[in-house]
Amino acid sequence: MPELIESPLAELHRHLGAKLGEYHGAALPLHFTDASAEHLTARQAGGLFDFSFRVKLAVKGADRTSFLHNMLSNDVKRLAPGEGTYATLLDIKGHILADLRVYCTDDALIVDTDADLAGKVRRHLDRFILMDEVELDPLPLFAIAIQGPKSSLWLENAFDFHVPLTEEFRHANATIGVETVRVVRASSTGDQGYEIWVEAEAVSTLWKAATAASAGGIQPCGTEALETLRIEAGIPRYGAELDEETLPLEAGLFNALSFTKGCYPGQEIIERARSRGHVNWRLVGLVVDAAAPPSAGEKLLLEGKEIGEVTSAGFSPTLGRILALAYVRRQAAAPGTRLTLTSGAPAEVRELPFLPHRNAASRSS
Repeated sequence: MPELIESPLAELHRHLGAKLGEYHGAALPLHFTDASAEHLTARQAGGLFDFSFRVKLAVKGADRTSFLHNMLSNDVKRLAPGEGTYATLLDIKGHILADLRVYCTDDALIVDTDADLAGKVRRHLDRFILMDEVELDPLPLFAIAIQGPKSSLWLENAFDFHVPLTEEFRHANATIGVETVRVVRASSTGDQGYEIWVEAEAVSTLWKAATAASAGGIQPCGTEALETLRIEAGIPRYGAELDEETLPLEAGLFNALSFTKGCYPGQEIIERARSRGHVNWRLVGLVVDAAAPPSAGEKLLLEGKEIGEVTSAGFSPTLGRILALAYVRRQAAAPGTRLTLTSGAPAEVRELPFLPHRNAASRSS
């Protein structure tokens, strides 16, 4: 198993008493105070997160655009500098090897993915660089993120950042203090969200400045809150809802697919599933009536027959209910369908997301 990435903020987090735990290949704070309180802070105002679990890879060279366009499930050629998109890397059977974001700059395409997927992504892309003029260079950048309805106002007040990033995955360079950073609009909670990318030696200064300027109730939050926020928003994550047995259409990742761009690995399978009009499995939401959240992998029953399984679950401080994400057979995917967990707890299928997305742009990973 690859060694965990150590956040440049690790010592600062420990000094603040945060307990660290593994999240997508990085050691990050589980919570700073109370995870439920952090969740509500992020949902009502904004949460400040350490996003050191995201790794960036610069794709350079004259053939970078055509190469990446032919490898990924979404349209890369349409991107202009300052734009980005969500995409998947698929095998020839249409299964998801990784999900990622692609950002276009003047001289590179930046692939942004989870730390525990970065090695796989790079190895897979390397295999297909034959006669192409393409280079893959890791970028030594780390990120902090602000997620929540007041995140834009907070950026203006805290860092005097006024560049209008009006669409999801728009990005721009900015100067914060003496540091040149990249500000990216990217939601990980269903609310408006931004990331600030910076080199390792400047992350601590940026974090301290961010917490000192935490006006409007915005506070540091950990990965436990990030998980319950993304479950409320119905956002699947790799390792839970997404893996090498999952088709993007099963997970509802329509925002990761282009049906007009032409061929890419797995495209024939995806097109066949789309033309058929359905897939056999569907990712759905569940409201669970139980004393504690079900475990990932717990089976779901319909009239005594196994019909699906839970992938993620947690208590929603916003709704005051236990929510779960699960894959079920399509005949059990209609909202209102009543299922039973193998523990005996009842669960009702709900359409995703559980909460309306308040981010004006498209759903992300």
